[in-house]
Amino acid sequence: QVQLVESGGGLVQAGGSLRLSCAASGRTFSSYAMGWFRQAPGKDRELVAAIHWSGGSTYYVDSVKGRFTISGDNAKNTVYLQMNSLKPEDTAVYYCAAEVFPSGPYYNPSVYDYWGQGTQVTVSS
Repeated sequence: QVQLVESGGGLVQAGGSLRLSCAASGRTFSSYAMGWFRQAPGKDRELVAAIHWSGGSTYYVDSVKGRFTISGDNAKNTVYLQMNSLKPEDTAVYYCAAEVFPSGPYYNPSVYDYWGQGTQVTVSS
């Protein structure tokens, strides 16, 4: 089993920054894809960013390109989402997810094996 715990959410003004963290514990695997999803009230859960843990390749949804950066620290078993230039439309609960031995597609929540409980991000205007 793998456990994921998100942290770093909060309330920030438009244009501000937050860094989300997702700490993994329990059994680890040699190959992971890590994804950050978000879900706003009344909307579907959507993939924000993903990273292939071993290869380091990344993906971003168009709406966050140039503003968000996903990265990982193997020594800390942690993946980060640095969020800059935040906009009110970024307001959502953000979830970390892990896919073991990834085969894709990264955008589909159903391919992920483990999920965190989420952390609230609220951006005021």
